[in-house]
Amino acid sequence: MSPSSEIVERFARLLAAGACVAAALMISVPGHGASNSVTGAKKDEFQTAAPYAILIEAESGAVLFEKSADVPRPPSSLAKLMTAEVVFHEITQGRLKLEDEFVISEDAWRRGGAPSHTSSMFAPLNSRVAVRDLIYAVIIQSANDASIALAQGIAGNETAFAVMMNKRAHEIGLSNSNFTNATGLPDRGMAVTVRDLAKLARHIIHTYPQFYGIYSEREFTWNKIRQFNRNPLLNLDIGADGMKTGYTSDGGYGLVGTAVQNGVRLIVAINGLKSEKERAEEGKRLLEWGYRTFESRLLFPEGQTIGEAKVFGGEQGSVSLVAQGPVNLMVQRNQNERILARIIYTGPVRAPIERGQPIGKLRVTRGDIVALELPLQAGESVAPGGMTGRAFDAASEFVINLIKSGTDKL
Repeated sequence: MSPSSEIVERFARLLAAGACVAAALMISVPGHGASNSVTGAKKDEFQTAAPYAILIEAESGAVLFEKSADVPRPPSSLAKLMTAEVVFHEITQGRLKLEDEFVISEDAWRRGGAPSHTSSMFAPLNSRVAVRDLIYAVIIQSANDASIALAQGIAGNETAFAVMMNKRAHEIGLSNSNFTNATGLPDRGMAVTVRDLAKLARHIIHTYPQFYGIYSEREFTWNKIRQFNRNPLLNLDIGADGMKTGYTSDGGYGLVGTAVQNGVRLIVAINGLKSEKERAEEGKRLLEWGYRTFESRLLFPEGQTIGEAKVFGGEQGSVSLVAQGPVNLMVQRNQNERILARIIYTGPVRAPIERGQPIGKLRVTRGDIVALELPLQAGESVAPGGMTGRAFDAASEFVINLIKSGTDKL
């Protein structure tokens, strides 16, 4: 190839890269029988009475089913999952201890205690309760007085605690929800999606294994008052071991539940149901359907190059992209599925590049569902190129910018 031809080819590659690159890969997952879509309109497709629902696989976050999963709705006591996350985070950061004690203020007692006629641990006014007991009361008894006491003890007041809740929600990737209090009691500004609830549950399970076991406790007795866990899935023979229920007249009956079968953990989040019975039935149906219908398949072994990103100013024109581990996807049993995988990154990526450097993400779709999304990183290091190559790349970028500028003016 002549030098001029090589320059033309390299320039064409850079033009093709643009500012945001999406390289598409078609992946065929072998199986038996006709193809089927999780979200299609086929009459034999799974249906749920839940107005808002999502089912995910916990290890990868792969979505198996969703229905209006991004519509913000009142979370009711499901908001206490976020309350617990903030408390767990404060403990792991060393700013809070299980032995610390917080006072049950008059506000906590009136709005969340015995006078409130809501779910409560029935802590006496002005009593001091250890953080450990408050956590158990929030998780098992869904206690509003305990939730308010934790919020006030940690942040000074519940409004300031809600700021902490939203900050943590943003940090862990909950992108379409807003928390205004620690209890989930009705508030006009409080709205959470079932997708974010499932993400939150997955985060708690993976990040706080030392605390997650509390969600499987069947009962909690405090001050001689014995109360039982409200999660109906714990009493069913489906491998359930958490997490939380909720109800308000505005939000309806909601549930975030999780179970493990044959080493696979699924998480279901539903909201807006009409009764406790319907909530329990639909939560169980979704989990059972997931285990019956899906199995885990390997898409990319650990360390395998998934794709490449174009490089600017490097000793080579591209860098390999890999995931942090093996890439698995939950696929339907006995079905041939056409799965689209896209590599998305902003490029060309400027050299030098370090191995392991975050570059972009892999997005896998099954029909209309984003079934899996995970970060990609550089599989190798790329040093800066020689003077000639860097000069060429700089000139190419200048020409590209000129073309873009001219286009913007049209």
